[in-house]
Amino acid sequence: MTATQKLMERRTKAVAQGVATRGIYAVRADNAELWDADGRRFLDFAAGIAVNNIGHRHPKVMEAVAKQAEAFTHTCFHVAPYESYVALAERLNAATPGDFAKKTMLVTTGAEAVENAVKMARAYTGRSGVVAFSGAFHGRTLMGMALCGKVLPYKKFFGAMPPEVFHAPFPNAFHDVSVEQSLEMLDTLFKSSIDPERVAAMIIEPVQGEGGFNIAPPEFLQALRKICDDHGIVLIADEVQAGIARTGKLFAFEHAGVAADLVTMAKGLAGGFPLSAVTGRAEVVDAAPVGGIGGTYAGNPLAVAAAHAVLDVVEDEGLCARADEIGTEIKARLTEISARPEAAAIGDIRGLGAMVAFELVTDRATNAPNPGLTQAIVAEAEARGLIILPCGTRANAVRLLPPLTTPMEQVTEALDMLEAAIVAATVIAQAAE
Repeated sequence: MTATQKLMERRTKAVAQGVATRGIYAVRADNAELWDADGRRFLDFAAGIAVNNIGHRHPKVMEAVAKQAEAFTHTCFHVAPYESYVALAERLNAATPGDFAKKTMLVTTGAEAVENAVKMARAYTGRSGVVAFSGAFHGRTLMGMALCGKVLPYKKFFGAMPPEVFHAPFPNAFHDVSVEQSLEMLDTLFKSSIDPERVAAMIIEPVQGEGGFNIAPPEFLQALRKICDDHGIVLIADEVQAGIARTGKLFAFEHAGVAADLVTMAKGLAGGFPLSAVTGRAEVVDAAPVGGIGGTYAGNPLAVAAAHAVLDVVEDEGLCARADEIGTEIKARLTEISARPEAAAIGDIRGLGAMVAFELVTDRATNAPNPGLTQAIVAEAEARGLIILPCGTRANAVRLLPPLTTPMEQVTEALDMLEAAIVAATVIAQAAE
């Protein structure tokens, strides 16, 4: 029995079944490379689900965390605050889109950031309704779950959701849902289900994560901005997966040329350390009463030190431009692969920066989903030493999230593995028909 098999057996006996895992047990990682318990090397194009945007164990992050650990590891910001938290808030206030006074709170996870953004919006507006979008993922807490626009596995079996959470269609040109149609359905929602004057917040991912890397067209985000302004609704940009240089901008909303009132961020913010933030209009952030927001571990000093280092690396190493460079290479190669007869199941290729996905279909005439082939490609890639992830409301998209520090020769190596996996999985699937 291999070391991995032994760990899988122990995991089955000791860990909750509902915690999904893969068959890769990490023992060491460096930048875009990861080694498992059996010594196998992988190229990590999952990056901890867009967490390790600057790679595993970036030297500047490791140095910053080690230095902070020599001073203190935890005091609780509510009990004995520290300058690094304040300094990070100042940096995020300056970095997020919008020419207005801003404030920031730090928490631990993306779901916490989303929950607190909703609390702020409700406190500020005195309203309770929240509008999210189909295909959305906003976390696994109760409010986060309610906001999700995907039932399986995030809502199934978990009972009643919090009230006054509504969903409108997210535009998706590949599936014939236009911006105009989405806006018409949002207007219908306001006429049939909830008065916009009762809506506290509208929350949207500028690029959907779990939903399939669907990109919100700039004109759609611009229209939402106007709708929110017209009705006094707080617009929340969920940048948990798309933020921190992943799309070629520090924040994906920048592609639309408009600013949200509140921005939630996490994942890539602290280079692998648990940290999230809500940054936005000072008057909205300050609407919560003193003591109404926060948490024991919120803004942990080790994670804050890591975040400062991450922001330094993004700027010093030009990682926004690097994201565009890597993404351009990936999309060009996927386009070449899709022209092969063996890759006719690739129906769509999409992405901003180094946040790229391709959607698999049974045929390009109907664009019917092909989740079986999706899972087979992910498995074949893993067998060849490449870590990739599925996504999409129909479980038929593959997402690619390489660290933005990945050397180009490793990008090429990974794409070679991916092409081989696509061809092999397709041939096997066709033989089984």
